[in-house]
Amino acid sequence: MKSDNVKTGVQQAPHRSLFNALGMTKEELDRPLVGIVSSYNEIVPGHMNIDKIANAVKMGVAMAGGTPIMFPAIAVCDGIAMGHTGMKYSLVTRDLIADSTECMAMAHQFDALVMIPNCDKNVPGLLMAAARLNIPTIFVSGGPMLAGKVKGCKTSLSSMFEAVGSYAAGTMTLEDVEEFEEKACPTCGSCSGMYTANSMNCLTEALGMALKGNGTIPAVYSERIKLAKHAGMKVMELLERNIRPRDIMTEKAFMNALTVDMALGCSTNSMLHLPAIAHEAGVDLNLDIANEISSRTPNLCHLAPAGHTYIEELNEAGGVYAVMNELNKKGLLNTDLITATGKTVGENIENCINKNPEVIRPVENPYSEVGGIAVLRGNLAPDSCVVKRSAVVPEMLKHEGPARVFDCEEDAIEAIKGGKIVAGDVVVIRYEGPKGGPGMREMLNPTSAIAGMGLGSSVALITDGRFSGASRGASIGHVSPEAAVGGPIALVEEGDIIQIDINANKITLNVSDEELAERKAKWQPREPKVTNGYLARYASMVTSANTGAILKSN
Repeated sequence: MKSDNVKTGVQQAPHRSLFNALGMTKEELDRPLVGIVSSYNEIVPGHMNIDKIANAVKMGVAMAGGTPIMFPAIAVCDGIAMGHTGMKYSLVTRDLIADSTECMAMAHQFDALVMIPNCDKNVPGLLMAAARLNIPTIFVSGGPMLAGKVKGCKTSLSSMFEAVGSYAAGTMTLEDVEEFEEKACPTCGSCSGMYTANSMNCLTEALGMALKGNGTIPAVYSERIKLAKHAGMKVMELLERNIRPRDIMTEKAFMNALTVDMALGCSTNSMLHLPAIAHEAGVDLNLDIANEISSRTPNLCHLAPAGHTYIEELNEAGGVYAVMNELNKKGLLNTDLITATGKTVGENIENCINKNPEVIRPVENPYSEVGGIAVLRGNLAPDSCVVKRSAVVPEMLKHEGPARVFDCEEDAIEAIKGGKIVAGDVVVIRYEGPKGGPGMREMLNPTSAIAGMGLGSSVALITDGRFSGASRGASIGHVSPEAAVGGPIALVEEGDIIQIDINANKITLNVSDEELAERKAKWQPREPKVTNGYLARYASMVTSANTGAILKSN
């Protein structure tokens, strides 16, 4: 066992003395040491229940003959970090989480790991660590929040942000906003729509790194405690059989994940995280494959913010495995791949029926014949940009309008709420990319303001930053190359005409090549917004969004 390096032999007597200081018995040291990576904290609603999940995992590990030992991972609440400098610190935690987990696991020579994430960057960060460490590992998340209920209708965090825009437009009273505030987020858990956290937890099932229900069983259900115990037991089987993350997260497994992503209508942030996780697993995941997969994958779910159903309803309808079973009717999945259940994909999803065709459309009657995410290219985004097609109203799938250019998120929000953006406009927010932000902030505030102002079906938003999974509308992010490195988005001028054709996967700045070359010759790099601390180090190492914003040393 790997842990023999810290517990077996005379040379390890000093190490054992420190285990004695922990109160560990000889019987515990004779068993495999299993690291329980707990993301519990008291600031993120999706993580406040993880102490209970971790205790259940520990019981499962002990029941199956292992010695569970818990250590922490950090997590940021994107909702609380939204709309101010704190959002610069969200994406960047993905790499901190991966690095710190690697450090803890290697320093203490754990034999296996159980990862307990829940929100946004926490899930991909731990998946990156799992791929990098490549010791037997299983995931069990904290679970999704139940939907809120306002005036008899289910609602969620995205409606809360849009309520602020409606108040600014004069279509909602302060009392209405306060009612949303009290009722939109009624329980612990990751926010209740198909936002980034739930997208990534669902994709952890699709990748094969978690047990059935990991992405969908609500945080407050006792069933999640049982799931955690089973995950603790299952990791001991993975250890015995030496099934490791890179055995599971193969190139074909990532194709499965992208396919399920398209069917579910996941957050565009998955287009950042899947390539980064794949990179750690030694798999090259070029975003060009996303459109190819999308072209043959029907979109089966319209969960909030794309529609009016929530993760709890996906769970009741059969969850991720039911979606996968629908997809398998068209032969769209690789079913012979081993997973963290100890079984193959095909064995996992067999007999997982769709219990509600209104929540999970049958494969013969999809919302659309193509997937929920589209990757666009053109002279404005030569290296690609991304949009959640399933959350775009039909009339905005093709749009042309004048650019309204802003060099930061705050200026754009001021203009939107000040009534300076009108129907037909294309709002461009730049210098918010991985380097330029730095940290590639989410733009939920401006997209929510646009929706709340009643402009969601007539105004597009383009950025080298990114969007929350809670964003809807023609919200096109991850424009690469970003403005900070002189990408074409840096050369856009007020009033330039921009053409968007989502179904054709095209985005075009109607400016001649000669004019763009003249503008590029005059362009000067901006002074870095941050010059010290972690953000400065991150900005110096981070790569483009189209590569997953992975870090590379100079």
